[in-house]
Amino acid sequence: MKKRIKNMLVFTWNKVIDYKISITNNIYILFDKIKKIIYSKPKVLSIDETLDFIIKNKCSVNRFGDGELKLMMGQRIFFQSHSQDLENRLRESLKNREENLITCIPDIFEDLSVYAEEPYNYWKLHIAKTRSKWYRLIDKNKIYGNAFISRCYYGFKDKKNCKRWFDKIKKIWNGRDIVIIEGKKSRLGIGNDLFKDARSIERILCPEKDAFNKYEEILNAAKRSSKEKLILLAIGPTATVLSYDLYKEGYQVIDIGHIDIEYEWFLMGATKKEKINNKFIGEAIGGDKVTECNDNDYLSQIIAVIG
Repeated sequence: MKKRIKNMLVFTWNKVIDYKISITNNIYILFDKIKKIIYSKPKVLSIDETLDFIIKNKCSVNRFGDGELKLMMGQRIFFQSHSQDLENRLRESLKNREENLITCIPDIFEDLSVYAEEPYNYWKLHIAKTRSKWYRLIDKNKIYGNAFISRCYYGFKDKKNCKRWFDKIKKIWNGRDIVIIEGKKSRLGIGNDLFKDARSIERILCPEKDAFNKYEEILNAAKRSSKEKLILLAIGPTATVLSYDLYKEGYQVIDIGHIDIEYEWFLMGATKKEKINNKFIGEAIGGDKVTECNDNDYLSQIIAVIG
């Protein structure tokens, strides 16, 4: 009898908490509708416009998303702890005025109807809670690229544009010697044809978590590469800072983030976030449990291991 009463009380309490959260979230969303009318919105290019600009100008790219925002607000995220140094460097990178470095932010400030149900709900609540924070950080007079160039499959309701986007993305490294700086278990392009048109591939492997703790080692390893090579980054918020620093050193560098996992999901026609064999992915159940990769091509491409 006591156990039944206890279970009923726990159930009731959880329902009260859920109801309170729902009410709070709806208040955020209601007030955001007012903010959306009052405040001018940032200028964010479409995915096509962003990719066309990168291809035409051979420019470098740094990207900001919800994770970078949290770190700039003093919070930590799943795979990167907060530090004042990282927060300061992210803010510095976001404020850059470089001519041939396009800074990308999420295209979430106006119409969200293009996104599938799960990401739609996520971004709707995210922007309702953070619009004022974004607006304090970004320059309303600047034109930003679209951060979803690296998230160009799963999040979209209509998938008809995805193949065209991936075909454009591949043009960025077509015929180029590339250096991929990635997490030790990310293994970009292994098991698919994402980089089949690259002339050569080298890899610098970094920690999957808290890569920024090894920032100077990663930067120095990257700077040993020829400036004729295209550098591709997939190391979370560390890539946002690193792309800025390497650009200033004279490299073309693209923060491509999650692109390989998005491409894998595109190839399999995934309708949910699936784990990928032998690739680390924190967003899928069991995706952080991966085995060693003994692919000979992959192993031969590794030129440095950090941490």
